[in-house]
Amino acid sequence: MKTLLIIGHHIPEPTTTAAGTRMLHLIGLFQRQGFEITFATTASVSLKSVLLEPLDVLLVPIELNKPSFDAFVNKLQPEVVLFDRFVTQEQFGWRVTEICPNALTILDTEDLHFLRKARQEAIKKEIPVTEAQVFTETAKREIASILRCDITLLISLVEVALLRDTFNIDEQLLCYLPLFANSLSEEEKNVLPKFEERDGFMTIGNFLHAPNVDSVRQLKNDIWPKIRQQLPKATLSIYGNYAPQQIQEMHNPKEGFLIKGWVSNAEEPFISAKVCLAPLRFGAGIKGKVIDALTFGTPVITTKIGAEGIISEIETKTETDCESSGENDVPIAIADTTADFVKKAISFYTSKLLWETKQEKGFVLVKEKFSETDFEKLFQLFINDRLQNLNTHREQNFIGEILKQQQFQATKYLSKWIEGKASQ
Repeated sequence: MKTLLIIGHHIPEPTTTAAGTRMLHLIGLFQRQGFEITFATTASVSLKSVLLEPLDVLLVPIELNKPSFDAFVNKLQPEVVLFDRFVTQEQFGWRVTEICPNALTILDTEDLHFLRKARQEAIKKEIPVTEAQVFTETAKREIASILRCDITLLISLVEVALLRDTFNIDEQLLCYLPLFANSLSEEEKNVLPKFEERDGFMTIGNFLHAPNVDSVRQLKNDIWPKIRQQLPKATLSIYGNYAPQQIQEMHNPKEGFLIKGWVSNAEEPFISAKVCLAPLRFGAGIKGKVIDALTFGTPVITTKIGAEGIISEIETKTETDCESSGENDVPIAIADTTADFVKKAISFYTSKLLWETKQEKGFVLVKEKFSETDFEKLFQLFINDRLQNLNTHREQNFIGEILKQQQFQATKYLSKWIEGKASQ
């Protein structure tokens, strides 16, 4: 049986993050290819961590800058090693290269960290995110990790294009594998609460993720007071784990602004609400809350950033006002100003025809673009091709081989120095 080693920054938390759900999907894809999987991490188990053992995945604790990792990998001898973000590749990639030089290495970006940070910095400087400076030190580090790996998984075609066109990354190194969603059957759709049976607005997100904190601030300070003026009985329920004090203190039942915290099953908040609000000003990748909203039949108002990678750039430009948006094929309302966001939120909340039209178009989009079965066979062929032609593939990525050698030397001796200091 083939062996896959996943080196994770965190143990997956599928009930708190889209990244956690993503990792479980990856595990399933590899298991169905016949891989035996070991998940190694420096992180501790949390209350929200998924139990990996029932999934036939061996959980192994590892330590940074310790020779024990070398012994562990040498004994395992994995055919494939997957890093769950570029930081774990930086930390352990050189050791994998030294001990298992013939292992296929995969980087799962989750989203491009340097792009998210660049956009966050643009917001701080009050400049358009389209003018964000992406040529940063973080970009150098992340792209170096991409080049050092044999395959990089990307969840957004926008990010594939950015790496290919702006940073001249060979597309042979990149594999588009989006977040997956299980489209509902007709029977499941029929039992969802209808327009009249739903009430209130909602949003959801892990508050360790800066874009989610900023989004709730936008709702509290700018958007919700204006919605509440026109819909004085409406409520906005905010779900998500790890809410900081500043978010918890926003809870105000008199204003209909309700901080409800973590929920074990995200389906219930979506199907009980009429509309999902996601005023994301920065971020990268694909937004899990938007995919979930479409999956569960909850129309969503978001920004161009929130819709990025889900609907095309053309659609974000041609999406019309809510009064006529039922006439086009765009399932998401895009609003990048407070006034437009409020207008569309109220239209979605009060118009049954518009609501039902958007719901149905959301079902179609999820089925056509984010079905796991549509990508599984292609992913299997992609992995098998790289395993069978690894040497040729690496010869074509000679810059990556150079970077591996340079990182190997620099990181190796820094790590050895740390090891030596610790033993004194």
